[in-house]
Amino acid sequence: MDSQDLQVLAALRRWQAEGHRAALVTVARTWGSAPRPAGAWMALRDDGRVQGSVSGGCIEDDLIARMRDGRIAGSRPFALTYGVTREEAGRFGLPCGGTLELVVEPAPDMALLAELAARIEAGQLVSREVQLESGSVSLGAASRGDVLAWDGRGLTSVHGPLWRLLIIGAGQISRYLAPMAQALDYAVSVCDPREEYATEWDVPGAALVPGMPDDVVLAMSPDPHTAIVALTHDPKLDDMALLEALKAPAFYVGALGSRVNNAARKDRLRTYFDLSEEEVGRLHGPIGLYIGSRTPPEIAVSILAEMTAVKNGVVVARPEMPVPASAGCGVG
Repeated sequence: MDSQDLQVLAALRRWQAEGHRAALVTVARTWGSAPRPAGAWMALRDDGRVQGSVSGGCIEDDLIARMRDGRIAGSRPFALTYGVTREEAGRFGLPCGGTLELVVEPAPDMALLAELAARIEAGQLVSREVQLESGSVSLGAASRGDVLAWDGRGLTSVHGPLWRLLIIGAGQISRYLAPMAQALDYAVSVCDPREEYATEWDVPGAALVPGMPDDVVLAMSPDPHTAIVALTHDPKLDDMALLEALKAPAFYVGALGSRVNNAARKDRLRTYFDLSEEEVGRLHGPIGLYIGSRTPPEIAVSILAEMTAVKNGVVVARPEMPVPASAGCGVG
């Protein structure tokens, strides 16, 4: 599953090949309760077709009208602001007086966009700088932790897998979790030393990393943009990954298993692996938000939901309700 950026880039290149003119619109800055975050992209075709979004829909309608009547034209990028007044915010469907500042590129350089797409698909982090006065656009290397910058004259956006996810176990849940995470701009890798599972792993873009889980975690050098989830349901493998992951600054570490199994796992980690109470306390287990998950895709959704909440600093209360033994997987 492609990320939103790749979907927009693919649409722009396809439209050009079909002989259409197309513009690229970027959310440069937001105030108030804006529907889409800074950095969101939308591709806009000369006949009004769109890919991506910059708001809940009403601003898109105005941009389509501008494109159709020739107000988005030429080659020089320019800024547009919506919702300066409360009346305008209401007219464009921006809640609570929200405001959006956009950068519009009426004629983006398709060769540079093709290069950007190739670098994203190769797993690279890329910065893209647009200067309004000169109209120049350039690409450069970016690092995790870099953020969008906009000063009213130049826009620097960051593209590619800003987050990393290491999955321990190449089972059925992982087959759903990996592409879902890729759609959220995670660079996904999978470790499973069990030949029976590893030889069948074929999820595009999610590399199978050889080695034992603890060695793979150490080699990965987890940082605050890294999540690690242990999904083999085999303590011999999951514990190996966790004993290293919980000592690292990964923003999320989770493990599959029931409440009983996770309590036993935490005891093992304290007793046999000499992890501190604080380190053990970082473990999310049972993994995922409680949403009544039973099937592998539902479990993958619950895991990603909890990862997203943690990444965004949202505290979600875990209900004190037992997971039926029939669930087996121990999610939420």
